[in-house]
Amino acid sequence: MSLLESGENYLETILMLSKNQKEIHAIDVVNHLGFSKPSVSIMLKKLSNDGYLIVDEHSHIYLTEQGKAVAEKILNRHTSLTEFFTKIGVDPKTAEEDACKIEHDLSDETFNALIKLNNKI
Repeated sequence: MSLLESGENYLETILMLSKNQKEIHAIDVVNHLGFSKPSVSIMLKKLSNDGYLIVDEHSHIYLTEQGKAVAEKILNRHTSLTEFFTKIGVDPKTAEEDACKIEHDLSDETFNALIKLNNKI
């Protein structure tokens, strides 16, 4: 199943949070993304139903292998694009924001070409 950008952002956020926290809860996602609790709850339920994450009996959130694969791909794109934009002279804050905007829509072909170029500069 194909995810929309918002779903990918949630998975990426959960992955990033899991790097610094042992346990992830919905409130952590709310605080990180700045969305309402009901909105986050709805999306987490959808992602769980679609097999991207698991919410256990203690309300801990875990990525499934499928969810982790998507999250790692998006996080890698985000990090790589931010680095590339910064290397070519874009302000780091703007580079971060722009990377977030295009990380979901960029084709694999274009992304790979940018990475090759990034490695040459």
